[in-house]
Amino acid sequence: MPHGLLLLNLGTPDEPTTPAVRRYLREFLGDPRVIDINPVGRALLLNLIILPTRPAKSAHAYRSIWDEKRGSPLLYHSQDLAAGVSAKLGDAWRVELVMRYGNPSIAAGLAALEKAGVDRVVVLPLFPQYATSSTGTAIVRVMELAAANWTVPALDFVPPFFDDPGFLDAFTAVAKPALAAAKPDHVLFSYHGLPVRQVVKTDTTGSHCFASPSCCDTLKNRNCYRAQCYATTRALASRLGLTPEQHTVCFQSRLGRTPWIQPFTDEVLDELAKKGVKRLAVVCPAFVADCLETIEEIGMRAREQFKAAGGEELTLVPSLNATQPWIDAVCAMAERHAARKVTQ
Repeated sequence: MPHGLLLLNLGTPDEPTTPAVRRYLREFLGDPRVIDINPVGRALLLNLIILPTRPAKSAHAYRSIWDEKRGSPLLYHSQDLAAGVSAKLGDAWRVELVMRYGNPSIAAGLAALEKAGVDRVVVLPLFPQYATSSTGTAIVRVMELAAANWTVPALDFVPPFFDDPGFLDAFTAVAKPALAAAKPDHVLFSYHGLPVRQVVKTDTTGSHCFASPSCCDTLKNRNCYRAQCYATTRALASRLGLTPEQHTVCFQSRLGRTPWIQPFTDEVLDELAKKGVKRLAVVCPAFVADCLETIEEIGMRAREQFKAAGGEELTLVPSLNATQPWIDAVCAMAERHAARKVTQ
């Protein structure tokens, strides 16, 4: 029987229209692992504040990046990755791409693997750093759907790969020529943000996360998203030959008024411009495929903000997408994980 590989990304609307975005946001932001407040508060926030206004604004943003032939960048880059991984792994594997929210669905992917005769499935959530609102909810949903079947497949989950050498080498291979061409004065490593409370929840000791300004200098809390982001940055900066003075870690895409992890990308942009940085490059190592958060939020809006603050140019370093080093890294993680499970 072939091995099954489920490549699992976050998701994207089916089309860049207000109704489609509203359906997507209802599913996404209605997830209690994404907005982790009491159910009544979440329902009020979603239905009275977010859904009446945000879908139209987000639809406008999606239209600015939507490809006329292939649609959502997140989807077609992920499809290209799955095709490349499938071709490299060969007939011994059956590869399915799925999304936590929207299409192609996890249910459809599991059904396709079952039809193909797969009884062991390696699940690879495409989130380098762990967060319950991404990796965690994806794993939970796969287990829920798999458990609903009469015959439950064996599931093997690949852990977060923030420090995986193949992942780091692949990002280095993409970033190095982009930085050489951009010749930046400074490099930002911008990651998706998280509410502080969600990071604190992963600290089983209750005494480490945010206890000191240097708490993320080490991985004492192995599940800390912020510490994993800093670990990824240290490894990439070393590979790229960047000194501590030449780069900054920051966090984008915050939502609402509750405390989120800092420093914030939009504030760092203004600060760097005021310090005289003219040419800035931004690497986004939380995203393995270019999407709304990279192309529109950084490549468009952040570029405009930086120039308005006095900067001259902001270069968005492309994500991994379906580059060959990333295809190779995904295949290596899948094969290594499957082999380890077999020998146990």
